[in-house]
Amino acid sequence: MATPEKKVKTKVIKVLKDLGAYYCMPATGGYGASGVPDIIACYKGTFVGIECKANGGKPTLLQQKHLRDISIAGGKSLLIDETNIDMLEYYVIGKQTFNIDEKTKTKRVT
Repeated sequence: MATPEKKVKTKVIKVLKDLGAYYCMPATGGYGASGVPDIIACYKGTFVGIECKANGGKPTLLQQKHLRDISIAGGKSLLIDETNIDMLEYYVIGKQTFNIDEKTKTKRVT
């Protein structure tokens, strides 16, 4: 039986396939780098790093660092779980994004 996080990853892959995006799931054990997002994708020239979580899971500090580094380099870094999986297509294609307002710590649409 699939774990809750595996179910999120399966849904993410379906969305990426439907969009025609390139994607891969890098190996992180052994020879791979720790903290790398679960799914690396490219959509119309934009690099996207997607960390999948389930049941309120939070990214580790190393995962947060990789996601931040992707954003600083000009890519998109996404944390996807059961609560926002339905918005993944919008995040990837850039129609709508959510940012955290630093003053109020609330989400705002941009």
